Amino acid sequence: MDHGCCSPQRMPGEGDQSLAALTSLAVPSVSGATHAISQVTVPGGTYWMGDAHGDGRPGDGETPVHAVELDSFEIDATSVTNADWAVFVDATGHVTEAEVFGTSGVFHLLLSADPEDVVSRAPRTPWWLGVRGADWRHPGGRHGSIDGLDDHPVVHVSWNDAQAYCQWAGRRLPTEAEWEVASRGGIERARYPWGDDLPARDGEGDWPCNIWQGSFPGVNTEDDGWLATSPVRTYQPNGYGVWQSVGNIWEWCADWFDPGYYARAPLRDPRGPGAGSARVLRGGSYLCHDSYCNRYRNAARSANTPDSSVGNAGFRTVALPVA
Repeated sequence: MDHGCCSPQRMPGEGDQSLAALTSLAVPSVSGATHAISQVTVPGGTYWMGDAHGDGRPGDGETPVHAVELDSFEIDATSVTNADWAVFVDATGHVTEAEVFGTSGVFHLLLSADPEDVVSRAPRTPWWLGVRGADWRHPGGRHGSIDGLDDHPVVHVSWNDAQAYCQWAGRRLPTEAEWEVASRGGIERARYPWGDDLPARDGEGDWPCNIWQGSFPGVNTEDDGWLATSPVRTYQPNGYGVWQSVGNIWEWCADWFDPGYYARAPLRDPRGPGAGSARVLRGGSYLCHDSYCNRYRNAARSANTPDSSVGNAGFRTVALPVA
């Protein structure tokens, strides 16, 4: 599995803590919890899942294209925002894993910290820095803030953090199949939520999503208007009313990651393998660029360890019930 260019996993020595320190992640459900994000309904039916265009990397396991059968479900129209997350933290006192460990992953051009706060660099992707003091309130490091970013997606939250939010809100993370079907917006086998083409790449239209333009990783021309995250209701929603499922941020899914899972996945409501070492991430982020990562597609898959957090990954939720 080589997904480090997208969201590097927490590296040994980055604020290692005892297991006891992680008990802060256990969050009881709270009566009257408020999950205020608008919902859209994805109709039940049989859908095609996987890469129908040959775009994916073999190690990502985007093939074979296969049918999945899902019941109707409700999913957040947008990613969980900083404002939404703040309500949860205020209600529960939740401390994220980035805060517990003391470090999180920051893209080098977004660093807002002292040089001594950089405690590590990802070995094969040196544009990713392990930064002391980076967390959801300080996306670039201790000198950064989220002032004015209430409607941007929360980042620097691990899969475990996202699970804690779901427990509090009476929600759950989408399965990988649910996420992909929702992202497609009713357009079967399409590369993107809006179709197969990206006209802005050829100068024939506007950018429909928040990804990298320019020369990665040093120069982002910001043709789409953003260097980092954009507000969750930027661009246009897809056919189901889902906003920004590709680009902007990676989104955690419920499933364990296995590149061989599609070949044995059940038709009915697949939920991933029973165990693993990394959880699925979907959708790509503001750092995606064709020169190294074209994972801003409906079928694209990535993964990271459940305790990892970075500045380009967050989540959205779906409504209960689930077995």
